[in-house]
Amino acid sequence: MSWTQLDDLALIQRSPDEVEAFGQLYERHVKRIYNYIYYRTGNHQDAEDLTARVFQRALRHAGRFEDKGVPVSAWLYRIAHNLVANFHRDRSRKPIVPLEDRVLLSELGAHPEASAIQREEIQILLDHVRSLPEDRQELLILKFVERLPNAEIGQIMGRTEGAIKSLYHRTLNALRDEIVSTQAARELGRPAGPGEAE
Repeated sequence: MSWTQLDDLALIQRSPDEVEAFGQLYERHVKRIYNYIYYRTGNHQDAEDLTARVFQRALRHAGRFEDKGVPVSAWLYRIAHNLVANFHRDRSRKPIVPLEDRVLLSELGAHPEASAIQREEIQILLDHVRSLPEDRQELLILKFVERLPNAEIGQIMGRTEGAIKSLYHRTLNALRDEIVSTQAARELGRPAGPGEAE
C-alpha cells in the first residue's frame, strides 16, 4: 500500500518510525497550516518559520499522539494556534489579518465604477474584521478561509462546538452592526470607522 492511500491517523501512527509517512502527512497539510499562520501573522517570512516549527513539533510528538477521535488536522492547527499565540505574545503586538490578498478583484466586474464601489465595500469590511478581538479574527479565518466545521474549529480554539456557534453568531452580528453604523455615518457626511458605532 502506498503512503497516499493511508489516512492521516495511519500516517501519524507510522511517522515516528517511517519518515516517508510523516512526509506524506506534511504534504497533505502544509499549505493549509501555512495559510492559517499567514493570516494570523501577516508576514510570509514569519509564516514560513512558524509553519516549519509546527511540523518539527508534530514530528517530535508524533509518537505520543493518541487517537481520541480528534482529526490529525485539528491537532496540527492546535500546534499552530499555540505557536502563533506565543509569537504575538513575544512581540507584544496585535495580529494583522491581510484578507485583501485573498479577495479576487478580477471577479468584481468589468465596469470601473462598479469595481471601485466594490473595492471600497471590501475595504470597509476588512477594516471592521481587523478591529475585532484576536479570537474572533481567528474564528473568521478558520470558518471562511479554511472552511472548517464548527466542531474542528472548537478543537483548535479549545472551545466547545456550542461556544463556537455562539461566538460565530455574536461576531457576525457585531460586524453587521458596525457596518450599518459606518454606512449611516457616511450617509450623514461624517467619517466613522471600526469601533465608532454609536
